[in-house]
Amino acid sequence: MKKFIIGTTLVVTAGLVLSGCAPREEAPAAGGDGGFDAGSVIGVALPDKTSENWVLAGALFEDGLDAAGFKGDVQYAPASNTVAEQQNQIASMVTNGAKVIIIGAKDGAQLSAQVQAAHEAGAVVIAYDRLILNTEDLDYYLAFDNFKVGELQGQALLDGLAAKYPDLDTYNVELFAGSPDDNNAGVFFDGAMSVLQPKIDDGTLNVVSGQTEFDQVVTQGWLAANAQSRADTVLAANYLDKDLHGVLSPNDTLARAIIQSVIAAGKDVPVVTGQDSEVESVKSIVAGEQYMTIYKDTRALVAQAIKMVETLAAGDEPEVNDTESYDNGVKKVPSYLLAPVVVTKDNAAEVYAENPDLIAATK
Repeated sequence: MKKFIIGTTLVVTAGLVLSGCAPREEAPAAGGDGGFDAGSVIGVALPDKTSENWVLAGALFEDGLDAAGFKGDVQYAPASNTVAEQQNQIASMVTNGAKVIIIGAKDGAQLSAQVQAAHEAGAVVIAYDRLILNTEDLDYYLAFDNFKVGELQGQALLDGLAAKYPDLDTYNVELFAGSPDDNNAGVFFDGAMSVLQPKIDDGTLNVVSGQTEFDQVVTQGWLAANAQSRADTVLAANYLDKDLHGVLSPNDTLARAIIQSVIAAGKDVPVVTGQDSEVESVKSIVAGEQYMTIYKDTRALVAQAIKMVETLAAGDEPEVNDTESYDNGVKKVPSYLLAPVVVTKDNAAEVYAENPDLIAATK
């Protein structure tokens, strides 16, 4: 299935940005231009520390870049919703002569000017995990296949419903999505809805609240409190005399918040999806509460990013395995995508066998 990455609002934004820009000079090509020296500065701009995976990524980048002989400049933007600090951090990395800047975007729609400045200064720019929008200066995108993540979540919800409620033909469900300023949130949701929408259309799934559009189900800032508040409202308005059978949750933090809301409402815990393999959610899955999560091994993603840096340092082009799927509104960005893995109680120990922290959570 073709992956339409940019939502309507972002397409309009892209059009406005493009229409207001004067022609620019041709930027340096990425890679293949002689490389750069060992000890060069490599900038890593990460969004915040609200997720276990971002915290882990920062530590892995610091250690991995140092071990590879580079000078890593790893910075986090604050947890507030403003992106100004990350914009300033990227600008500082450019000033300090970073040869590669790896960006986990705070807001992928508000970094095009910084990406252009970095590119024109000769730096290669890699979007890490979150696509950066509306710029032809983005060189590469590195992520797990996020549309596939959504597809896996949608199918897991259907599988979990069938397993938990074998005597039912129809199921009451609710949909949650991530933060609208994170491009991945729309990708996850679109992937899930590619699986769930046909079942909504044929009546297998009944979204009792009627809230099925992305902008109706978003969770600003990926904040657990926002998800729990919306869950409280939806349950009070729609489920006083109905059972809730399933919830599409885009990640583990929100899944746990939704489960808390359901328990507080005196309801049985429904089938709830997740993502990120956070330790507390792995424990919840093994205990039979949260139904599933997605394993996206941060160690593998950071390792691939550092491999790309090493390839660029040698003056070569990094490997990509997808050149068509991820359109940022201006260009199809050359991408390297890793495969996500569904985790349930049945396979958790097997999937996490090589991850000491997570395998411990399955005990």
